[in-house]
Amino acid sequence: DMLDLDLDLEADLGIDTVKQAEMFAAIREVYDIERDETLALRDYPTLAHAIEFVFEKRPDLRSGTPPDARSVVSPDSAVGSPSARAADAGPVRAGSDAAAQAVPRRVPVALLRPPTSRFARTGVQLGAGDRVLVALDSGGVGKALVRQLTKRGVTTLLLDDCTDPEDLQRRVGEWTADGPLNGVYWLPALDPAGDADLLDPEARLVAINYRIKSLFRLMRALYDQPLFLIAATRLGGRHGYDRAGATDTIGGAVVGFTKAFAREKPGQLAKAVDFAPSRKTTAVADQLIDETLYDKGAVEIGYADGHRWTVGLESQAIEFGGQLSAGRVFVVTGAAGSIVSAIVADLAAASKGIFWLLDLTPEPNPDDADLQRLESDRDGLKRDLFDRLKRSAERVTPAMVEQEITRIERSRAALAAIRAVEARGGHARYRAVDLRDVDQVAQVMSEVIQESGRVDVLLHAAGLEVSRPLPKKEPREFDLVFDVKVDGWFNLLRGLGDAPLGAAVVFSSIAGRFGNAGQTDYSAANDMLCKAMSALRRTRPDTRGIAIDWTAWADIGMATRGSIPAIMKQAGIDMLAPEAGIPVVRRELTAGTHGEVLIADGLGIMLDETQARDVMLGGSESSAAGLMVGTVESFGPCGGLVVQTRLDPEVQPFLRDHQIGGTAVLPGVMGLEAMSEAALVGFPDRFVGALERVEFLQPFKFYRGEARTVTVKVQYTPDGEDILANCRLEGSRQLHGRAEPEVTTHFTGTVRLTAKPPDEARSRSVPPVSEAVVGSDAIYHVYFHGPSYRVVGDAWRAKDVLAGRLAPGLPAGQEPAGGSTIVAPRLVELAFQTAGLAEIAQSERMGLPSRIERLELRRAANGEPDGSTALVEEAGDGAFDVDVTDKTGRVLLSLRGYRTNPLGRVENAPFRALKA
Repeated sequence: DMLDLDLDLEADLGIDTVKQAEMFAAIREVYDIERDETLALRDYPTLAHAIEFVFEKRPDLRSGTPPDARSVVSPDSAVGSPSARAADAGPVRAGSDAAAQAVPRRVPVALLRPPTSRFARTGVQLGAGDRVLVALDSGGVGKALVRQLTKRGVTTLLLDDCTDPEDLQRRVGEWTADGPLNGVYWLPALDPAGDADLLDPEARLVAINYRIKSLFRLMRALYDQPLFLIAATRLGGRHGYDRAGATDTIGGAVVGFTKAFAREKPGQLAKAVDFAPSRKTTAVADQLIDETLYDKGAVEIGYADGHRWTVGLESQAIEFGGQLSAGRVFVVTGAAGSIVSAIVADLAAASKGIFWLLDLTPEPNPDDADLQRLESDRDGLKRDLFDRLKRSAERVTPAMVEQEITRIERSRAALAAIRAVEARGGHARYRAVDLRDVDQVAQVMSEVIQESGRVDVLLHAAGLEVSRPLPKKEPREFDLVFDVKVDGWFNLLRGLGDAPLGAAVVFSSIAGRFGNAGQTDYSAANDMLCKAMSALRRTRPDTRGIAIDWTAWADIGMATRGSIPAIMKQAGIDMLAPEAGIPVVRRELTAGTHGEVLIADGLGIMLDETQARDVMLGGSESSAAGLMVGTVESFGPCGGLVVQTRLDPEVQPFLRDHQIGGTAVLPGVMGLEAMSEAALVGFPDRFVGALERVEFLQPFKFYRGEARTVTVKVQYTPDGEDILANCRLEGSRQLHGRAEPEVTTHFTGTVRLTAKPPDEARSRSVPPVSEAVVGSDAIYHVYFHGPSYRVVGDAWRAKDVLAGRLAPGLPAGQEPAGGSTIVAPRLVELAFQTAGLAEIAQSERMGLPSRIERLELRRAANGEPDGSTALVEEAGDGAFDVDVTDKTGRVLLSLRGYRTNPLGRVENAPFRALKA
């Protein structure tokens, strides 16, 4: 598209000053223009100005062909494009490894979530007239819950035997005949299943029926009733996402089912609440009631170590590690799948190992002509298959033909896996086996152990998926989808016995991590496998357990069939290119991964946290609310707490008096205030003790003096007695020609929340004012600040310390005036500006804040005491340490490791008296 030449390069096109400098360098090169050291980019804010720059420097071009600005810069040009940024990042490894590294790698992590008292009600009442079903556990929590519910006037219906799914369905019919139910408490998974029981087929069947398959039957029978589902588990309180690993495995199936049910019934409350092993009953019952009444913003909730938890995602990139050693022994299930076949070929090339390839598909015949025709004459093969089927069946349907095509595709994939192993110097052993048959699996594993005595990698990739909502999902279909994955895994583990196992890799999916409508069985099975990998830390500490949550693959695999690609696109979920997915298993093995990883690019609706809106008590209800907390937008597991504040340069003095080149810029100190206030929203009874590892990444600019919204996102984690609030300050702009807003992270940092107020004990002496003092007129002849931010009254040096005294009588720095603040922003600004004077004196360079190692707050009372003084000392390597004291020497705040990014050179003649 043609670009309007009056569009502002930064405000409208998103080309920051760094890219503008690159653009002008490119223009000079194209038009042979000498570099001008006096050129100021702010004098050339638009494309029209850039063109005029060329005519200024090359007047001979005015009579010729005018330069085409679009050849130099456009929104998709090399100046600002992702491809250019990638090129700037330096060389990357070629081939599929590089493709794998380009896909985001996320890891599920346990994150602190504030107590339920900080959240709005869910809409569930739990009062007189409500009828609630309680499926009891054997440890007494259910009985305690019934007592609590009865006190509230709730009618409870008890289910004390969940081992017979058929009987369960009959009893539900009797209950619903008397009226609708308002909710279900599913507590059987509070009784952990023994690890040994899961290895025994008969005991496992009882355990699975009791905890998950009865839950499936129950919620299927109650599907049309608008009720809540609260399911409780004993995975350890953090859903197995901690160093200890899951204390139970089967609870993962209950969690996976609950997440899928929540996706299928988005208007109903559904939670999986996890607990650590404990004999407490009343406390757990109270927490289950709290989770019913408050906080609809997260499905996965846990209680451990005195805190409330949820599960979020953390980006964790890793590199490919060393080589897979030769001769490794692999056991691979689902080997006839096209995705698995491709991964096996990659592993074989890297290891030249022994591959035991297991699949339900019979061993392929290399001479089978149908395998060749699948590629060369697919339509002809279909016609022949139709004729063959007609000879043996009265009525042949297209679905029957497709079923045969699928069978042949799996045979071809199995043959491809065998040939790939052999061609790459490995050894293939193919076995047709039903993973649900414990004896068949035992026989194959016995062969493996007899030959090699060990398994280096057990890759459990078998599985099938049939998407159907609960009412249409027959029990036999649920059993098939669930059992192939779950029974398959435990049968393999049983067959392995005491033989060494180096690493286990199981294939899960984004449905296992997030749940997905129509996939209650698939989600339950996948999440249980994830918890099985977590539990290996307890049961087999010498074995690395790796669970991979795949997004749907493009071009190969189940998700390429039918309408699935179109559905994925509509849902905003990016499909995974094979070249990016194939090396992932090798990467995770060579990098030494433990635990669960999610491999996907855009996740679309999976990360849509609409249900997390309006769940947090608003800023007006928080004792910590201040100027920089406008509205509490949401609090989802992945997005975290989101606080938004609208700021207007026409209203706020700290913007009006903080302009660079005529553009208002959010002061870094107000960014610190915004993060601190946001952090306290979740835990208003705490105190801000410090801000740590603060990065000022990009200036937050208010283009054309227009109001903008500042967004702060917060995730919480514990640190001993403290709570760490990891904050990200963002801004969003709609740029010209872009469909989606551009979101920029401007500042990041960690706010340390303490249980007690800051310690005020420290003090130091303030050096007397020297004769060589620099006054505010000289300082603000250089600095760009307006009246309310001219915080340095005067400055002087005393040996190794540069002192800057707070200017008296400053006008209000914010509107409304006199509001409380957390970090006393103008005292921090006094530290920044005084450190800046030291930098100018030493290097003739002025900078903007770039990093703070630590800002420690040492005063309990808010305010800017008269006579406050910033004491600056050089900390080496371009950094500064600053203490700000009151006039008695009491330290109000301490700044450590303050650094800047250069803004420009400054004539330091007025500041020579400040030089060390």
